Amino acid sequence: MIREIESMLERYWTWLKDGTSLRALDDWVEITTPYLDRHNDCLQIYARRDEGGYVLTDDSYVLEDLEQSGCAIESARYRALIETTLNGFGIRKNGKALEVETSAASFAVRKHNLLQAMLAVEDVAYLSTPSARERPPFHDDVVAWLDGSEIRYTPNVNLAGLSGYSHRFEFVIPKSRTGPERVLRAFNRPNRTAAQTMAFSWIDTKKARSPGSTAYAILNDVDRPPADEVLLAMRSYEINPIPWSERGVVLEELAQ
Repeated sequence: MIREIESMLERYWTWLKDGTSLRALDDWVEITTPYLDRHNDCLQIYARRDEGGYVLTDDSYVLEDLEQSGCAIESARYRALIETTLNGFGIRKNGKALEVETSAASFAVRKHNLLQAMLAVEDVAYLSTPSARERPPFHDDVVAWLDGSEIRYTPNVNLAGLSGYSHRFEFVIPKSRTGPERVLRAFNRPNRTAAQTMAFSWIDTKKARSPGSTAYAILNDVDRPPADEVLLAMRSYEINPIPWSERGVVLEELAQ
């Protein structure tokens, strides 16, 4: 099992390294990553030296893009969603820029957290679509379902991985006499990037969890079904992909 996990992690590192490029921009370095945004463009962040450390920022890309898409990011509803998300990754909002300060030693971890925060905040864009405006946020739907089904869980848990990275899971169902520990994430946009980030989070943390721990990805399929490649990718990394319309299938095993 150890060799299997190491092999999967190595494939992830290779994908991340090969898909990352750097470009100097005066005092800044532009970092282009293989993570894709909702427009299928590669996410970019920027780094510069600052008082013995570094500042990492998205240069306001995510929030300005949301605003241009019709999201009222300064409304109480959006502000609360964004702040909760950013707090979970240790990222601050400076105007419209998502930023974090880091030392050289923690650079990789802070870069990882900023990218994950950008992807998570981007999911707020789902609320700007005409069909979604009349529905509660998908995360709220999942919370209501878990609560209504009397499934106990701890929300927004950061789990340490073998790499030293911290991974945020929206729901962790603790081990019981009849069921193992279960970790869950909810995805508004179950695309290839979602599959890749979930896969890395799980394979990096699985070895550090108790034997039998299981991962689930709750996938929003209200507007469209998730692509087969997303389902296959998750299953290949021992993640159980659960389309929202089929959530009843796992109700009993999550309630154990």
